[in-house]
Amino acid sequence: MVVVLDTVNGSPKRPRHPEKAHRPDTPALKKPDWIRVRAPVSRGYAATRDIVRAHGLHTVCEEAGCPNIGECWDKKHATFMIMGDTCTRACAFCNVRTGLPGALDPHEPARVAEATAMLGLAHVVVTSVDRDDLADGGAAHFAAVIRAIRARCPVTTVEVLTPDFLRKDGGAETVVAARPDVFNHNLETVPSLYLTVRPGARYFASIRLLQKAKELDRQIFTKSGIMAGLGETRNEVLQVMDDLRAAEVDFLTIGQYLQPSPKHHAVARFVTPDEFAAYETIAYAKGFLMVSASPLTRSSHHAGEDFARLQAARANSVPPPYPPPQAGEDKSIFPPPLAGEGREGGAVSAVERR
Repeated sequence: MVVVLDTVNGSPKRPRHPEKAHRPDTPALKKPDWIRVRAPVSRGYAATRDIVRAHGLHTVCEEAGCPNIGECWDKKHATFMIMGDTCTRACAFCNVRTGLPGALDPHEPARVAEATAMLGLAHVVVTSVDRDDLADGGAAHFAAVIRAIRARCPVTTVEVLTPDFLRKDGGAETVVAARPDVFNHNLETVPSLYLTVRPGARYFASIRLLQKAKELDRQIFTKSGIMAGLGETRNEVLQVMDDLRAAEVDFLTIGQYLQPSPKHHAVARFVTPDEFAAYETIAYAKGFLMVSASPLTRSSHHAGEDFARLQAARANSVPPPYPPPQAGEDKSIFPPPLAGEGREGGAVSAVERR
């Protein structure tokens, strides 16, 4: 578990999650034997931490409390989190600080590129907080980071894990134009749980973002992930797989949700390793080029190795089942809003109703 109140930075007892501070605690289930990780105490971990600190960077590994941080940082694999450490959303599952972010740092792209070089990364993953306060959602900053990495580390492949750019026209176009090798956007959960787990997002808007990235660049790899154990059903997970394949997503990750604190969404259950293995088998049968499904799977866990496998899978695959869209053809799977739905196709939030 993590502490919800931040007593180190800023004013004393400044809430890290002000929207959760007064919620009643939710019971925490005892973790099963298959969810065990080593404490991060290696020399490699310390070296990675020192490089991140020296460049004044944030990582999702730390901010989100990733259980794999010891393993990844020991290998000098860190996932950079750009545009600050404060998110404008308030997802019920996430440990990243919520609030009003500061101004963008124009020197951050160069620092990310330099840290990438110092870590010797052959494949780098860059993610961000949500920045609903910015006109483009931070898309131009993502593009600047990609270009800086390309200039400093020409042989390093780049994977981006983006926000949804909800109501930010042109966001996907800006990021894809910078030519990342992998465009990742996580659905996080099944559509029926969005209002409680991911209330600021819209399921079909996220699906459409992934589809648009593929339409803009047929060579780009697209990737998405969900968490298991939030209360979803098996059939709902299978439907998400179908929706992602309809959007031509190449790579699916499924991992166990772990509750960051008693104030966060409760773990409904711990999904067994056998169930994850079954999900992986089904996902491959549905046509994904790459699938990673296990209790400790996370979006950027083993990202470099998985990217190599992804490239090999594409090279060995038959022609894709979805031909490139023709000029003027509308291949959108994004449905028209139904009665009572928001304009992005998801259920109306409490904010919109007001």
